[in-house]
Amino acid sequence: MLAQIGLYGAAALAGIAFVVQQAVNANLKGALGSGLWAGFVNFTVGGMAIGLLALALREPFPSLDAAARAPWYAWIGGLLGALYIVGAILLIPRLGAAAVIALLVVGQMLMSLALDHFGGLGVPIHALSAPRIGGALLLVIGVVLICAS
Repeated sequence: MLAQIGLYGAAALAGIAFVVQQAVNANLKGALGSGLWAGFVNFTVGGMAIGLLALALREPFPSLDAAARAPWYAWIGGLLGALYIVGAILLIPRLGAAAVIALLVVGQMLMSLALDHFGGLGVPIHALSAPRIGGALLLVIGVVLICAS
């Protein structure tokens, strides 16, 4: 139980980091005059940080065989991340942080429910249930309230 609470806390901290990341990226866009260059800086700094962490932890380099076994869609994560980051960078100044994050979360929740239910992209199946649908509906209602103000 305590381990589960720790995992929930780690997820909440990641969520906090995400919101702060979007706000600082929007500020970087203002400073650089370009959302695309702000996104590039975001990925460059993040890539370097992950690379240094992998080296510090002495993670072995993946083999070419392992890379070749990855499904085709495993290689589009960076592209999807770029769309996500640049979209947030461009939308936060126009819609505000709360609206953008709320809309991102509702999009994530709806796609997550679909992936869980159908086992898409290798996600373990977790069937739709009344509580899950109810939670998603409450989330959508919350987004409508946040965006309507």
